[in-house]
Amino acid sequence: MKNNIFINKYVMACAISIVIALVGYISMSTLPVEQYPDIAPPTVNVSTSYTGADENTVMKSVIQPLEEAINGVNDMTYMTSKASSNGDVEINVYFKQGTDPDMASVNVQNRVSRAQALLPADVNKVGVKVEKRQNNILRIFAVRSSDGKYDEDFVSNYIDINIKPKLMRVTGVGNVQSLGNTYALRIWLKPDVMAQYGLTPNDVFAAIGGQSFVAGVGSLGEQSENSYQYSMQYKGTLKTIEEFNNIVLRTSGGGILHLSDVAEVKIGAMSYNFTSNIQDKPGAICMVFAAPGANATQVNASINKTFEEMKATMPAGLEFVTLMTSDDFLFAAIHNVVETLVIAIILVVLVVFQGYHHPVHLYYRVAAGHLCRCVNMRFLAQHPDAVRSGAGHRYGGGRRNCGGGGRHGKNGEWYQRCP
Repeated sequence: MKNNIFINKYVMACAISIVIALVGYISMSTLPVEQYPDIAPPTVNVSTSYTGADENTVMKSVIQPLEEAINGVNDMTYMTSKASSNGDVEINVYFKQGTDPDMASVNVQNRVSRAQALLPADVNKVGVKVEKRQNNILRIFAVRSSDGKYDEDFVSNYIDINIKPKLMRVTGVGNVQSLGNTYALRIWLKPDVMAQYGLTPNDVFAAIGGQSFVAGVGSLGEQSENSYQYSMQYKGTLKTIEEFNNIVLRTSGGGILHLSDVAEVKIGAMSYNFTSNIQDKPGAICMVFAAPGANATQVNASINKTFEEMKATMPAGLEFVTLMTSDDFLFAAIHNVVETLVIAIILVVLVVFQGYHHPVHLYYRVAAGHLCRCVNMRFLAQHPDAVRSGAGHRYGGGRRNCGGGGRHGKNGEWYQRCP
Protein backbone atom coordinates (compact mmCIF):
# COMPACT_ATOMS: atom_id res chain seq x y z
CA MET A 1 0.00 0.00 0.00
CA LYS A 2 1.19 3.55 -0.73
CA ASN A 3 0.37 4.81 2.73
CA ASN A 4 2.91 2.39 4.21
CA ILE A 5 5.88 3.39 2.02
CA PHE A 6 7.71 5.21 4.85
CA ILE A 7 7.14 2.22 7.16
CA ASN A 8 8.21 -0.54 4.84
CA LYS A 9 10.97 1.44 3.06
CA TYR A 10 12.59 3.18 6.02
CA VAL A 11 15.93 3.56 4.19
CA MET A 12 14.30 5.75 1.57
CA ALA A 13 12.51 7.69 4.33
CA CYS A 14 15.86 8.38 6.03
CA ALA A 15 17.39 9.53 2.72
CA ILE A 16 14.51 11.95 2.08
CA SER A 17 14.82 13.33 5.62
CA ILE A 18 18.56 13.91 5.17
CA VAL A 19 17.97 15.73 1.86
CA ILE A 20 15.36 17.99 3.46
CA ALA A 21 17.73 18.75 6.35
CA LEU A 22 20.58 19.63 3.97
CA VAL A 23 18.37 21.92 1.90
CA GLY A 24 17.22 23.69 5.08
CA TYR A 25 20.80 24.14 6.29
CA ILE A 26 21.93 25.59 2.94
CA SER A 27 18.96 27.97 2.90
CA MET A 28 19.60 29.10 6.46
CA SER A 29 23.26 29.87 5.76
CA THR A 30 22.68 31.76 2.49
CA LEU A 31 19.53 33.79 3.14
CA PRO A 32 20.11 37.45 4.14
CA VAL A 33 19.55 38.13 7.83
CA GLU A 34 18.58 41.43 9.42
CA GLN A 35 18.04 42.08 13.11
CA TYR A 36 14.99 44.29 12.84
CA PRO A 37 12.64 45.30 10.02
CA ASP A 38 12.79 48.87 8.73
CA ILE A 39 10.42 50.41 11.28
CA ALA A 40 12.55 53.33 12.54
CA PRO A 41 11.37 56.67 11.13
CA PRO A 42 13.73 58.54 8.77
CA THR A 43 15.76 61.11 10.70
CA VAL A 44 17.67 64.21 9.59
CA ASN A 45 20.32 65.59 11.93
CA VAL A 46 21.24 69.31 12.02
CA SER A 47 24.38 70.17 13.96
CA THR A 48 26.69 73.14 14.47
CA SER A 49 28.74 74.81 17.20
CA TYR A 50 28.87 78.24 18.82
CA THR A 51 32.29 78.30 20.46
CA GLY A 52 32.41 79.92 23.88
CA ALA A 53 28.64 80.29 24.32
CA ASP A 54 26.62 78.80 27.18
CA GLU A 55 23.45 76.74 26.67
CA ASN A 56 21.07 79.68 27.18
CA THR A 57 22.84 81.77 24.56
CA VAL A 58 22.91 78.84 22.17
CA MET A 59 19.20 78.20 22.70
CA LYS A 60 18.19 81.80 21.97
CA SER A 61 20.60 82.69 19.16
CA VAL A 62 21.00 79.37 17.29
CA ILE A 63 18.37 76.76 18.11
CA GLN A 64 15.36 79.05 18.14
CA PRO A 65 15.95 80.49 14.61
CA LEU A 66 16.68 77.02 13.22
CA GLU A 67 13.58 75.46 14.79
CA GLU A 68 11.34 78.22 13.46
CA ALA A 69 12.72 77.72 9.95
CA ILE A 70 12.60 73.90 9.98
CA ASN A 71 9.16 73.58 11.57
CA GLY A 72 6.52 72.48 9.05
CA VAL A 73 8.83 70.84 6.52
CA ASN A 74 7.11 68.22 4.34
CA ASP A 75 6.16 64.93 6.09
CA MET A 76 7.73 65.99 9.40
CA THR A 77 6.22 64.45 12.55
CA TYR A 78 8.28 66.08 15.33
CA MET A 79 11.79 67.27 16.19
CA THR A 80 14.04 67.41 19.22
CA SER A 81 16.88 69.85 20.01
CA LYS A 82 19.79 69.82 22.42
CA ALA A 83 22.21 72.57 23.49
CA SER A 84 25.33 71.81 25.52
CA SER A 85 27.34 74.04 27.80
CA ASN A 86 30.31 74.06 25.41
CA GLY A 87 28.28 75.52 22.51
CA ASP A 88 27.40 72.34 20.60
CA VAL A 89 23.99 72.29 18.88
CA GLU A 90 22.08 69.21 17.71
CA ILE A 91 18.58 69.10 16.19
CA ASN A 92 16.94 65.83 15.11
CA VAL A 93 13.99 66.05 12.70
CA TYR A 94 11.80 62.91 12.44
CA PHE A 95 9.64 62.13 9.42
CA LYS A 96 6.78 59.77 8.59
CA GLN A 97 7.59 56.15 7.90
CA GLY A 98 8.22 55.63 4.19
CA THR A 99 9.54 59.15 3.52
CA ASP A 100 12.54 59.28 1.20
CA PRO A 101 15.52 60.18 3.44
CA ASP A 102 17.33 61.95 0.61
CA MET A 103 14.39 64.23 -0.15
CA ALA A 104 13.87 64.88 3.57
CA SER A 105 17.52 65.93 3.90
CA VAL A 106 17.22 68.29 0.91
CA ASN A 107 14.04 69.87 2.28
CA VAL A 108 15.64 70.46 5.69
CA GLN A 109 18.75 71.91 4.05
CA ASN A 110 16.61 74.42 2.17
CA ARG A 111 14.90 75.48 5.40
CA VAL A 112 18.26 75.85 7.20
CA SER A 113 19.59 78.07 4.41
CA ARG A 114 16.78 80.54 5.10
CA ALA A 115 17.81 80.86 8.76
CA GLN A 116 21.56 81.31 8.25
CA ALA A 117 21.20 85.08 7.96
CA LEU A 118 19.77 85.12 11.52
CA LEU A 119 22.59 83.07 13.03
CA PRO A 120 25.69 84.56 14.70
CA ALA A 121 28.73 85.15 12.49
CA ASP A 122 30.82 82.63 14.42
CA VAL A 123 28.21 79.93 13.72
CA ASN A 124 28.18 80.71 10.01
CA LYS A 125 31.98 80.45 9.97
CA VAL A 126 31.79 76.96 11.44
CA GLY A 127 28.85 76.03 9.21
CA VAL A 128 25.61 74.17 9.79
CA LYS A 129 25.79 70.48 8.87
CA VAL A 130 22.65 68.65 7.66
CA GLU A 131 22.77 64.89 7.18
CA LYS A 132 20.38 61.95 7.21
CA ARG A 133 20.80 59.53 10.08
CA GLN A 134 19.43 56.21 11.24
CA ASN A 135 19.19 55.74 14.99
CA ASN A 136 20.10 52.04 14.78
CA ILE A 137 23.61 51.54 16.17
CA LEU A 138 25.50 48.93 14.19
CA ARG A 139 28.61 48.79 16.32
CA ILE A 140 30.38 50.41 19.23
CA PHE A 141 34.13 49.94 19.10
CA ALA A 142 37.23 51.52 20.57
CA VAL A 143 40.82 52.07 19.56
CA ARG A 144 43.24 51.87 22.46
CA SER A 145 46.96 52.07 23.05
CA SER A 146 47.79 48.66 24.51
CA ASP A 147 51.27 49.71 25.66
CA GLY A 148 50.30 53.22 26.82
CA LYS A 149 52.64 54.86 24.31
CA TYR A 150 49.96 57.20 22.90
CA ASP A 151 47.51 59.36 24.82
CA GLU A 152 43.78 59.57 24.15
CA ASP A 153 44.12 62.78 22.13
CA PHE A 154 46.49 61.09 19.68
CA VAL A 155 44.19 58.07 19.38
CA SER A 156 41.14 60.25 18.77
CA ASN A 157 43.00 62.32 16.18
CA TYR A 158 44.14 59.11 14.45
CA ILE A 159 40.52 57.95 14.29
CA ASP A 160 39.35 61.22 12.72
CA ILE A 161 42.10 61.24 10.08
CA ASN A 162 42.53 57.55 9.17
CA ILE A 163 39.70 55.34 10.46
CA LYS A 164 36.56 57.45 10.21
CA PRO A 165 36.92 58.33 6.47
CA LYS A 166 37.37 54.65 5.55
CA LEU A 167 34.36 53.56 7.58
CA MET A 168 32.21 56.24 5.96
CA ARG A 169 32.99 54.66 2.57
CA VAL A 170 31.63 51.26 3.65
CA THR A 171 28.29 50.56 1.96
CA GLY A 172 25.49 50.69 4.51
CA VAL A 173 27.23 52.97 7.03
CA GLY A 174 25.23 56.14 7.61
CA ASN A 175 27.41 57.98 10.13
CA VAL A 176 30.43 57.45 12.38
CA GLN A 177 30.53 59.41 15.62
CA SER A 178 33.76 59.67 17.60
CA LEU A 179 33.58 60.22 21.36
CA GLY A 180 37.13 61.44 21.75
CA ASN A 181 39.05 64.71 21.95
CA THR A 182 40.85 65.37 18.70
CA TYR A 183 43.79 67.75 18.39
CA ALA A 184 43.33 71.52 18.31
CA LEU A 185 45.62 74.53 18.62
CA ARG A 186 44.84 76.19 21.95
CA ILE A 187 45.69 79.79 22.87
CA TRP A 188 45.71 80.27 26.66
CA LEU A 189 45.57 84.00 27.46
CA LYS A 190 47.31 85.53 30.45
CA PRO A 191 44.83 88.05 31.97
CA ASP A 192 47.36 89.77 34.22
CA VAL A 193 49.83 90.42 31.39
CA MET A 194 47.05 91.57 29.04
CA ALA A 195 45.87 94.03 31.69
CA GLN A 196 49.35 95.59 31.83
CA TYR A 197 49.27 96.25 28.08
CA GLY A 198 45.62 97.30 28.04
CA LEU A 199 44.53 94.47 25.75
CA THR A 200 41.20 92.60 25.60
CA PRO A 201 40.37 89.18 24.09
CA ASN A 202 38.74 90.97 21.14
CA ASP A 203 42.11 92.58 20.32
CA VAL A 204 43.69 89.13 20.20
CA PHE A 205 40.87 87.74 18.02
CA ALA A 206 41.21 90.65 15.60
CA ALA A 207 44.98 90.18 15.31
CA ILE A 208 44.64 86.47 14.64
CA GLY A 209 41.91 86.99 12.05
CA GLY A 210 43.90 89.73 10.32
CA GLN A 211 47.10 87.71 9.98
CA SER A 212 45.82 84.17 9.49
CA PHE A 213 43.59 84.04 6.41
CA VAL A 214 43.45 82.86 2.81
CA ALA A 215 43.48 85.54 0.12
CA GLY A 216 44.05 85.93 -3.58
CA VAL A 217 46.66 88.65 -3.90
CA GLY A 218 46.65 89.01 -7.70
CA SER A 219 49.55 89.16 -10.14
CA LEU A 220 52.38 91.46 -11.38
CA GLY A 221 53.18 92.71 -14.88
CA GLU A 222 49.76 92.29 -16.44
CA GLN A 223 49.73 95.69 -18.28
CA SER A 224 53.41 96.50 -18.31
CA GLU A 225 55.88 96.21 -21.14
CA ASN A 226 57.54 93.24 -19.51
CA SER A 227 57.43 89.90 -21.26
CA TYR A 228 56.43 87.98 -18.17
CA GLN A 229 53.48 88.09 -15.80
CA TYR A 230 53.89 86.78 -12.24
CA SER A 231 51.14 85.46 -10.00
CA MET A 232 51.55 86.41 -6.36
CA GLN A 233 51.01 83.85 -3.60
CA TYR A 234 50.25 84.28 0.07
CA LYS A 235 51.15 81.69 2.65
CA GLY A 236 47.53 81.53 3.85
CA THR A 237 46.38 80.44 7.27
CA LEU A 238 48.95 79.85 9.98
CA LYS A 239 49.60 76.24 10.90
CA THR A 240 52.47 75.91 13.37
CA ILE A 241 52.91 77.07 16.95
CA GLU A 242 55.86 79.28 15.95
CA GLU A 243 53.76 81.12 13.36
CA PHE A 244 51.05 81.88 15.92
CA ASN A 245 53.59 82.97 18.49
CA ASN A 246 54.91 85.55 15.98
CA ILE A 247 51.52 87.21 15.44
CA VAL A 248 51.93 90.94 16.03
CA LEU A 249 49.45 92.48 18.44
CA ARG A 250 50.85 96.01 18.70
CA THR A 251 53.77 98.13 17.62
CA SER A 252 54.84 101.18 19.62
CA GLY A 253 58.09 103.19 19.66
CA GLY A 254 59.96 100.60 17.63
CA GLY A 255 58.84 97.77 19.89
CA ILE A 256 56.69 94.85 18.80
CA LEU A 257 54.25 93.00 21.02
CA HIS A 258 53.78 89.41 19.91
CA LEU A 259 51.06 86.95 20.84
CA SER A 260 53.59 84.83 22.74
CA ASP A 261 54.09 87.75 25.15
CA VAL A 262 50.51 87.69 26.42
CA ALA A 263 49.44 84.07 25.76
CA GLU A 264 50.67 80.50 25.65
CA VAL A 265 50.16 78.68 22.35
CA LYS A 266 50.27 74.88 22.29
CA ILE A 267 48.66 71.82 20.77
CA GLY A 268 45.90 70.44 22.98
CA ALA A 269 42.49 68.80 22.83
CA MET A 270 39.40 70.18 21.15
CA SER A 271 37.56 70.01 24.50
CA TYR A 272 38.22 68.78 27.99
CA ASN A 273 34.74 67.68 28.93
CA PHE A 274 35.53 64.00 29.44
CA THR A 275 38.29 61.41 29.40
CA SER A 276 38.15 57.86 28.09
CA ASN A 277 40.10 54.78 29.12
CA ILE A 278 39.62 51.36 27.52
CA GLN A 279 40.49 48.56 29.92
CA ASP A 280 42.75 50.91 31.90
CA LYS A 281 44.52 52.02 28.72
CA PRO A 282 44.15 55.36 26.89
CA GLY A 283 41.85 55.21 23.91
CA ALA A 284 38.77 56.58 22.17
CA ILE A 285 35.28 55.18 21.52
CA CYS A 286 33.35 55.32 18.23
CA MET A 287 29.74 54.55 17.30
CA VAL A 288 28.74 53.40 13.81
CA PHE A 289 25.17 54.09 12.67
CA ALA A 290 23.36 52.28 9.87
CA ALA A 291 22.12 53.92 6.70
CA PRO A 292 18.38 53.66 5.97
CA GLY A 293 17.48 50.22 4.60
CA ALA A 294 20.93 48.72 5.23
CA ASN A 295 21.35 45.04 6.14
CA ALA A 296 22.95 45.03 9.58
CA THR A 297 24.68 41.65 9.21
CA GLN A 298 26.25 42.43 5.84
CA VAL A 299 27.44 45.87 6.98
CA ASN A 300 29.05 44.43 10.11
CA ALA A 301 30.84 41.85 7.96
CA SER A 302 32.16 44.64 5.72
CA ILE A 303 33.32 46.60 8.77
CA ASN A 304 35.22 43.57 10.08
CA LYS A 305 36.93 43.22 6.71
CA THR A 306 37.87 46.91 6.76
CA PHE A 307 39.34 46.54 10.25
CA GLU A 308 41.53 43.66 9.09
CA GLU A 309 42.84 45.79 6.22
CA MET A 310 43.60 48.77 8.48
CA LYS A 311 45.48 46.70 11.06
CA ALA A 312 48.40 46.34 8.63
CA THR A 313 48.99 50.12 8.54
CA MET A 314 48.19 51.07 12.15
CA PRO A 315 51.02 52.28 14.42
CA ALA A 316 52.46 49.66 16.70
CA GLY A 317 50.55 49.48 19.97
CA LEU A 318 47.14 50.53 18.63
CA GLU A 319 44.42 47.90 18.46
CA PHE A 320 40.68 47.61 17.88
CA VAL A 321 38.38 46.60 20.73
CA THR A 322 34.79 45.67 19.84
CA LEU A 323 32.43 46.65 22.65
CA MET A 324 29.04 45.87 21.06
CA THR A 325 27.56 44.90 17.70
CA SER A 326 24.01 44.45 16.50
CA ASP A 327 24.93 40.85 15.60
CA ASP A 328 25.35 39.83 19.24
CA PHE A 329 21.64 39.47 19.96
CA LEU A 330 20.86 38.21 16.46
CA PHE A 331 23.39 35.39 16.44
CA ALA A 332 22.57 34.46 20.02
CA ALA A 333 18.91 34.04 19.04
CA ILE A 334 19.82 31.98 15.97
CA HIS A 335 22.13 29.81 18.06
CA ASN A 336 19.32 29.09 20.53
CA VAL A 337 16.94 28.17 17.71
CA VAL A 338 19.48 25.84 16.10
CA GLU A 339 20.25 24.27 19.47
CA THR A 340 16.55 23.64 20.09
CA LEU A 341 16.12 22.07 16.64
CA VAL A 342 19.12 19.76 17.13
CA ILE A 343 17.82 18.61 20.51
CA ALA A 344 14.36 18.01 19.02
CA ILE A 345 15.82 15.97 16.14
CA ILE A 346 17.87 13.84 18.54
CA LEU A 347 14.85 13.17 20.74
CA VAL A 348 12.69 12.20 17.75
CA VAL A 349 15.38 9.86 16.43
CA LEU A 350 15.74 8.19 19.84
CA VAL A 351 11.99 7.76 20.22
CA VAL A 352 11.62 6.28 16.73
CA PHE A 353 14.65 4.03 17.17
CA GLN A 354 13.49 2.70 20.52
CA GLY A 355 9.93 2.20 19.26
CA TYR A 356 11.10 0.39 16.13
CA HIS A 357 12.97 -2.25 18.15
CA HIS A 358 10.28 -2.66 20.80
CA PRO A 359 8.45 -6.10 20.50
CA VAL A 360 4.96 -4.60 20.74
CA HIS A 361 5.74 -2.05 18.04
CA LEU A 362 7.26 -4.80 15.88
CA TYR A 363 4.08 -6.89 16.17
CA TYR A 364 1.99 -3.85 15.32
CA ARG A 365 4.14 -3.07 12.30
CA VAL A 366 3.80 -6.61 10.99
CA ALA A 367 0.11 -6.71 11.73
CA ALA A 368 -0.44 -3.32 10.10
CA GLY A 369 1.12 -4.54 6.88
CA HIS A 370 -1.28 -7.52 6.63
CA LEU A 371 -4.34 -6.24 8.43
CA CYS A 372 -6.31 -5.23 5.36
CA ARG A 373 -5.62 -8.42 3.48
CA CYS A 374 -6.52 -10.62 6.44
CA VAL A 375 -9.83 -8.87 6.96
CA ASN A 376 -10.64 -9.15 3.25
CA MET A 377 -9.85 -12.88 3.28
CA ARG A 378 -12.13 -13.39 6.24
CA PHE A 379 -14.96 -11.61 4.43
CA LEU A 380 -14.48 -13.71 1.31
CA ALA A 381 -14.56 -16.88 3.37
CA GLN A 382 -18.06 -15.97 4.59
CA HIS A 383 -19.48 -14.86 1.22
CA PRO A 384 -21.54 -17.52 -0.55
CA ASP A 385 -19.86 -16.91 -3.89
CA ALA A 386 -16.47 -17.34 -2.36
CA VAL A 387 -17.28 -20.81 -0.98
CA ARG A 388 -16.98 -23.77 -3.26
CA SER A 389 -17.06 -27.47 -2.80
CA GLY A 390 -14.21 -28.55 -0.64
CA ALA A 391 -13.15 -24.93 0.01
CA GLY A 392 -12.22 -23.87 3.43
CA HIS A 393 -14.35 -21.64 5.59
CA ARG A 394 -13.77 -20.07 8.97
CA TYR A 395 -13.60 -23.46 10.59
CA GLY A 396 -11.43 -25.21 8.05
CA GLY A 397 -10.48 -25.70 4.43
CA GLY A 398 -8.91 -23.04 2.23
CA ARG A 399 -9.86 -19.97 0.13
CA ARG A 400 -9.58 -18.88 -3.46
CA ASN A 401 -6.46 -16.74 -3.16
CA CYS A 402 -4.77 -18.39 -0.27
CA GLY A 403 -4.20 -22.10 0.14
CA GLY A 404 -4.04 -23.74 3.49
CA GLY A 405 -6.71 -24.33 6.03
CA GLY A 406 -8.15 -21.70 8.31
CA ARG A 407 -8.64 -22.68 11.90
CA HIS A 408 -9.41 -21.47 15.34
CA GLY A 409 -6.75 -19.77 17.42
CA LYS A 410 -5.81 -21.05 20.80
CA ASN A 411 -8.35 -18.85 22.54
CA GLY A 412 -11.06 -19.03 19.91
CA GLU A 413 -9.86 -16.02 17.84
CA TRP A 414 -9.79 -16.12 14.10
CA TYR A 415 -6.33 -16.69 12.71
CA GLN A 416 -5.61 -16.39 8.99
CA ARG A 417 -2.29 -17.43 7.59
CA CYS A 418 -1.35 -15.30 4.62
CA PRO A 419 1.73 -15.52 2.50
